[in-house]
Amino acid sequence: MHRFANPARFLKIARPLTAWLFWPGLLLLLIGSVFGLFVTPADYLQGDTVRILYIHVPAAWLGMGGWSGIAIAALTQLVWRHPLAAIAGRAVAVPGALFTAICLVTGSIWGRPTWGTWWEWDGRMTSMLVLLFLYLGYIALANASAKHGTGGVSPVTAIFGLVGAINIPIINRSVVWWNSLHQGPSITLRGSSIDASLLWPLGFTLLGFTLLFAAIVLMRMRAILAQNKIEARMQRLARG
Repeated sequence: MHRFANPARFLKIARPLTAWLFWPGLLLLLIGSVFGLFVTPADYLQGDTVRILYIHVPAAWLGMGGWSGIAIAALTQLVWRHPLAAIAGRAVAVPGALFTAICLVTGSIWGRPTWGTWWEWDGRMTSMLVLLFLYLGYIALANASAKHGTGGVSPVTAIFGLVGAINIPIINRSVVWWNSLHQGPSITLRGSSIDASLLWPLGFTLLGFTLLFAAIVLMRMRAILAQNKIEARMQRLARG
């Protein structure tokens, strides 16, 4: 990975890769959304309310996946001191927080007709809310690091990213460990409890959102690198 430590070499790959991820991701998302919202049958218990899963499930996946990416970037920064790892952590944080918020909002909307309440302090919902607060804390720390001229995130911010990863398995196993309103795992290595007629569009939206997420991260990394370059140039001019 140190081959891509040079920003110019990274940007040479990141520019075309952004488009290769964005447009197929958008196409898959549109296909999955159209079929999921207008073609698949309504659930026999939840009716048309179940269609929110095509947004809710990918949002939950990317909220957790985003923090996993932050933890990997933090480990790479602290152990191997890769110069782009800190920038990658900053780039992931905002879209990760956005998808976590989308997960909470869509879950609340889904829960109102299903459970009769907008919110319940059970293990899954509470741990996802904690994840959102972790994202906000990480973003605040990363922005403070950037203002002090570190370019990416400080070691303290990276350590925060690693410690926060403890919450990911808690989210994943919360519906198993605690009695919860939230349904148990629907998709596991053993198979799926979701009917096949409802399941297949979810694969399209899940992959589509994931590709769009990756494209957004690359765009943010490119923007951060450009901003760092401008700030370095301004500092040289100020000293001159």
